[in-house]
Amino acid sequence: MLGALDRDRYRVIPVGITRDGAFVLEDDEPGKFALDPAHLPEVVDNGTRIIWPDSVRSREFKVRDADGTVRSLGDVDVVFPILHGRFGEDGTVQGFLELLDLPYVGAGLLMSAIGMDKHTTKSVLKAAGVPVVPWVSVTRQNLDRDPELWRRRIRSLGLPAFVKPARAGSSVGVSKVDDWDDLDAALETAFAEDGTVLVEQAVVGREVECGVLEGRDGGEPRVSVAGEIVISGRDFYDFEAKYLGADGIDLVCPAELGDGELAEMQRIAARAFEAVGGQGLARVDFFYTGTEFFVNEVNTMPGFTPISMFPKCWIASGMSYDDLLTELIELARAR
Repeated sequence: MLGALDRDRYRVIPVGITRDGAFVLEDDEPGKFALDPAHLPEVVDNGTRIIWPDSVRSREFKVRDADGTVRSLGDVDVVFPILHGRFGEDGTVQGFLELLDLPYVGAGLLMSAIGMDKHTTKSVLKAAGVPVVPWVSVTRQNLDRDPELWRRRIRSLGLPAFVKPARAGSSVGVSKVDDWDDLDAALETAFAEDGTVLVEQAVVGREVECGVLEGRDGGEPRVSVAGEIVISGRDFYDFEAKYLGADGIDLVCPAELGDGELAEMQRIAARAFEAVGGQGLARVDFFYTGTEFFVNEVNTMPGFTPISMFPKCWIASGMSYDDLLTELIELARAR
């Protein structure tokens, strides 16, 4: 994504976050953070420290270099938080930026927090009349207090089932359970990522997705054409398939849907988007049984790699990758 920004129009200040939470000034080298199956990129502490604006009256970014020298990086118009998972797309960074009154791309604090928590997302969507897959949410404390009760509730969903952390992104910690003997191991995998876990009923059908953009000037949300995830040789669309181009997954865009099917999917996607907050962008994921669309997730900061479905759907809808990035930035500035 970094390499697709129009440098004649935008000046980019790349800010990285280390594993220890330090904000550092990064190199403006798009290839440095390319995803590689053999070596996942990591922000290394280079000794610099970003100094954020000291009040809402300023948008000046500064950096303290490793030798202690402080220099100005200029005023920032928009922050593009290209972050996945907890402390990235869960409203934490969004709230920080709002305290500084800095415009930013994407969902606001509340929408980000809702979208990050799968249980809350499903509860909000269900209340708004959006069809969702049946699920059971459980914590370690629930299981410790009354294991038989919660296992009965989980087993009522039937097999196969998916076990997921409530608050984790990119399919991290997700397992497919085809035999109840494998449930405990799947729960442990999910609990390693979060204290609350969802067990969802598996739906037999197609996995289809579409991109949603906030409407301009108070207009209706805009929804892309549909894409389809065709799985062969893998249990589900996991991290390696999403980001590293692993075998066994084909992303078909546009998906083969009738005009009426696509219109219904787009209608539900727009309704789901507005139900959780309706800001910025989202990728809405569905299971389609051939007669019904069930919303699986609303991802408020979807992947932006060249193999990611969100940009693919918008490109198939007539918007170039560069134009999509510009539109997101302009939406943030307008807001």
